[in-house]
Amino acid sequence: MAIRKPFEIPLREVQKRMALENPWWVAGVGIDAERRGWPQRAYFGPFVRLVREVAVHRAVVLIGPRRVGKTVMLAQAVQALLDEGVAGIDIFQLSLDTPLYSGRSLESLVRTFIDLHRHDPAHRLWVFFDEIQYVKDWEIHLKSLVDTFRQIRFVASGSAAAALRMKSRESGAGRFTDFMLPPLTFAEYLQFAGREDALIIESPGDGALPQYRATSIEELNREFIHYLNFGGFPEAVMNPAVRANPSRFLREDIVEKVLLKDLPSLYGISDTQELNRFFNVLAYNTGDEVSPENLSRDTGIGRARLMDYLEYLEASFLIKRMHRLDENARRMKRARTFKVYLTNPSIRAALFGYVDAHDEAIGSLAETAVFSQWLHSTRTIESLHYARWKQGRSDLEVDLVSLDPRTQKPRFAVEIKWSDACFSDWSLLRGIRALATGHTLARPPVVTTLTAAGIGEESGVRIEFIPTSLHCYTIARNVLRMEV
Repeated sequence: MAIRKPFEIPLREVQKRMALENPWWVAGVGIDAERRGWPQRAYFGPFVRLVREVAVHRAVVLIGPRRVGKTVMLAQAVQALLDEGVAGIDIFQLSLDTPLYSGRSLESLVRTFIDLHRHDPAHRLWVFFDEIQYVKDWEIHLKSLVDTFRQIRFVASGSAAAALRMKSRESGAGRFTDFMLPPLTFAEYLQFAGREDALIIESPGDGALPQYRATSIEELNREFIHYLNFGGFPEAVMNPAVRANPSRFLREDIVEKVLLKDLPSLYGISDTQELNRFFNVLAYNTGDEVSPENLSRDTGIGRARLMDYLEYLEASFLIKRMHRLDENARRMKRARTFKVYLTNPSIRAALFGYVDAHDEAIGSLAETAVFSQWLHSTRTIESLHYARWKQGRSDLEVDLVSLDPRTQKPRFAVEIKWSDACFSDWSLLRGIRALATGHTLARPPVVTTLTAAGIGEESGVRIEFIPTSLHCYTIARNVLRMEV
């Protein structure tokens, strides 16, 4: 009989906790009713297909920012296996942030599961590790498990997305397959909220992709405001208690766990309060053009450390930088400025409170939302820039310009407005008109509005006007069609 070390939690207590986390070990029982009732993310299908691919001897690592539904997706994957006839006792799921497992290695936990059910070494098993970032040197231990237990399909999830990806690629070469889960798109939000069918009409388009129109643009705009405030977080959409108090349920995870725990442990950051203050500045001013020099002056943070913070925040999938083009649509060789966007517009409301349609920040948040839809397209997001240049005494700007990766020429351009004034007053569109005049775009430039829609032409320049909320939905739905 094994001798228990002083202060070690007895094995029987660990086994009781395991049984609590795995109710499907009792025949006929599945995941809890709440998670079973949640809509599936658009990414669920390809994720489950990857989990099922047991012929490929790798662990699947589900990564993404906090509160985007990774834990629920793992649970739904467990239910999918159960529905396909996999025996409940062949599936093992663990939340590694549970204190009861502290001090026990991943291998010891897996062997406890195997011994508990007396599994044959040749029998196919499924092991799900949630919150794997809490295990020190997790990538080394997971790689060892993949090599040791060849009949077990390992699936892990974790936050601090790019840092996890970096570690998995360095230490798990040939052993891990990464799967990225971003925040909810606007299209997914409408589905989760049960509003998509009532508000969106789909019709065949001119090309391969369909076109969409709103049954009521006023109603769609109301849902878009909800999306900006809380719709990037599935839990807030589905749970009224979370929605009513985002600071309590969402800010704690963003600030306490990511900024004060995850990032400091990953990168050895000593001044966590400074990092927190810096992120607050970026979140409040999402979509603004910034320069390292001005940021350093305004925050009192040295330039070198500030650039490190930007890298860390981008690595944890909280922000995304976008670089500038000049009047010739070329990348600036000595770029002193860039834009910083939240990857999820709802983070701002979680930190600073909800906004309404007339709030001063609504234009920046709408721009952030449009930009964030493109994060779901790995092929497009890196092609996006903004353009700003001087023409005479005026500063001209275009919010989004996509460069063709082959020719590095502009292929489409978008100016994002939360107003209908530009529909009739084209003097407000000097930047995008100048860009369209100087470059041959693959499609007419797009200007988003509050409610106005149509196509206008002046001096040989055709512009497509579309409400911001509908444009946001169109990007999301079409990107999901192509990417997922």
